[in-house]
Amino acid sequence: MSQEILRVLQPEGWAPAKGYANGIAARGEMIFVAGMIGWNGQCQFETDDFVAQCKQALQNIVATLACADAGPEHMARMTWYVKDKKEYVARGRELGKVYQEVMGKNYPAMTLVQVADLVEDRALVEIEVTAVKP
Repeated sequence: MSQEILRVLQPEGWAPAKGYANGIAARGEMIFVAGMIGWNGQCQFETDDFVAQCKQALQNIVATLACADAGPEHMARMTWYVKDKKEYVARGRELGKVYQEVMGKNYPAMTLVQVADLVEDRALVEIEVTAVKP
């Protein structure tokens, strides 16, 4: 019996996904992380830079996962809500470096949606995660 917790789902013949997985099969304890934005633990924004806010939101996710003795390697799904998809695309290389710095090479199933606004006026991104650990 396999001890695999997360298994990437890659349909035969499809080009490989870059920076995400097309699907993840998982088994274990489910962890749901609320939408995290780019402010610190005291609910204060330290920057209005998009990539810096993404980095902080990712760090907030890692801190929350740690409360369940989990980490980025347990992420099965990630949903990004951004105010400006053009900035997301334009700064993709920079964002990729920040992502790997915080999350490593853990690429769950991901969705990115541009939204009209977020609850916190200064927030430029909100990211929610579903993780599964043994």
